[in-house]
Amino acid sequence: MDSNIVWLNHKVTPEDRAKIKNQKPCMLWLTGLSGSGKSTIANALESYLNQNGFHTVLLDGDNLRFGLNKDLGFSPEDRSENIRRIGEVGKLFVEAGVIVIASLISPFLKDRKMVRELFSENEFIEVYISTPLGVCESRDPKGLYKKARIGEIPNFTGIGSPYEEPVNPEIKIDTNVLDVESAINIIAKLLEKGNYIKL
Repeated sequence: MDSNIVWLNHKVTPEDRAKIKNQKPCMLWLTGLSGSGKSTIANALESYLNQNGFHTVLLDGDNLRFGLNKDLGFSPEDRSENIRRIGEVGKLFVEAGVIVIASLISPFLKDRKMVRELFSENEFIEVYISTPLGVCESRDPKGLYKKARIGEIPNFTGIGSPYEEPVNPEIKIDTNVLDVESAINIIAKLLEKGNYIKL
């Protein structure tokens, strides 16, 4: 890092920003295979929180590749950089007092660990959407598994590239067993129990 760069201490603290929003900010990191239900749950969760008066932002892995991360591919290095950038953006929003919902495959343990370490204790909540590969492939909402199976996508997670399951996530949800409403209830209960929100 350049020695001429100096950190600016802000007069308004993250605690000040959160206080006027009547919530405790956090990063909810939804990880899982393509087709597991991450985006569906993330969208429904943000809608639920918004309707209950909470300040949120949704960081969708695909959407961010249209802008912030449009210069990145899908090599292991680019995937790590994609996750690092989203983690840093999420940290800025948490410091602004916002409840952040990130939805992206994020297949590697080391990358998710790196993001967790950006946050203070209890600010990072890993939500593992643990829907089995066979179920995800049978859904194939974007037709990506089909392309991967015929070699059109060589490094597709779950087929040509591994997905490393979370070891100890705060929440684990299998959408083959639970519907969206049940998933939202599980997440909301954890948020309420941890005083992130008050319903």
